[in-house]
Amino acid sequence: MKIRKFGVEIWMNKYETQCELNLAETCVESLTVAELLDMAGINDIAQQLHPLKLTYGEIEGSVRLRNLVADLYEKQKMENVVTTHGAIGANALVHQTLVERGDRVVSVLPTYQQHYSIPESIGADTQILKLTEKTRFLPDLEELKTMATPGTKLIAINNPNNPTGSLMDRAYLEKIVEIARDCGAWILCDEVYRGTDQEGELGMTASIADLYEKGISTGSMSKTYSLAGLRLGWIAGPVELIHAVSVHRDYNTISVGMLDDHFAAIALENKHKILKRSHEITRTNLAILSEWVDAEPLISWIKPKSGTTALLKYDLPISSEEFCIRLLKKTGVMFTPGSAMDMEGYLRIGYTNGEAVLREGLKRVSAFLREAASLAA
Repeated sequence: MKIRKFGVEIWMNKYETQCELNLAETCVESLTVAELLDMAGINDIAQQLHPLKLTYGEIEGSVRLRNLVADLYEKQKMENVVTTHGAIGANALVHQTLVERGDRVVSVLPTYQQHYSIPESIGADTQILKLTEKTRFLPDLEELKTMATPGTKLIAINNPNNPTGSLMDRAYLEKIVEIARDCGAWILCDEVYRGTDQEGELGMTASIADLYEKGISTGSMSKTYSLAGLRLGWIAGPVELIHAVSVHRDYNTISVGMLDDHFAAIALENKHKILKRSHEITRTNLAILSEWVDAEPLISWIKPKSGTTALLKYDLPISSEEFCIRLLKKTGVMFTPGSAMDMEGYLRIGYTNGEAVLREGLKRVSAFLREAASLAA
């Protein structure tokens, strides 16, 4: 099976070990093991880990963990959940399970590249719904109706959106559901950033799995919960979909690691503490970034309502890749070029690392912009 190179992942792999200040990172600043255990009030993790026999464990994920994941939703139960190797594994499994050659798939752009490159590689009739500033990077519903013809197999969306930080609320998602129901399509909603909304105590909008009988949610411990190192994600959806996914999952997953499962369960048992920390970081740092954008004449944006990233439009006569390479070499600051997400003319910034890193990084970017503007004049 031939598939396009994964733009963002290639960029990150190539440059993230070369930067001094990583403003391309998309996770809320990662927790240490000590910080997680302190939140959980666990003083001697050895007492829990030493008796564990390191088998494959419970194949679909432990009952403990699957129940905790189900509790993140309004209507899901343990039977509606299966664990995966991160959200990247969850998304791939859903596409591989549902999509066949010739099927119509509608994907938004920008989004995580999996959602259009995997269907394209299968030979699907993949339609791209471009998100624009005109709709504040929300899907144009009339355009979606046109693309979602009768018999459409899958509509793939991303909420909150990566990289724009746009957010579809419950009412907007329900309109997407109406369109999908009319044409008989499944909806896959990549919800890996769910829980990072800028407003609300939980900072968590509705899930597509709770709104639609053919709605599928994917998520992980990586972004909102600051535990990317666990490489643990999940699929939540109808039981028949979970069973169908399991056929494919047997070929490439078997099970997630028992230690990953164990630490993910500890984290979700203390989700309110982790979410509180995540909200403090995301909301404080977005305010810092917003103030910076307002002061930069060469930068414009649609301010994010959720997530950990923003899409910045820049006014310089160079490609986004050239911009990012020059920036990295001159300042040590790493951004992600829009070209890596099929969005030339833009830059993606990840703003939820440490506040000091963000402030220093933005200071250096300002100096870079001033010099670049003078050279372009």
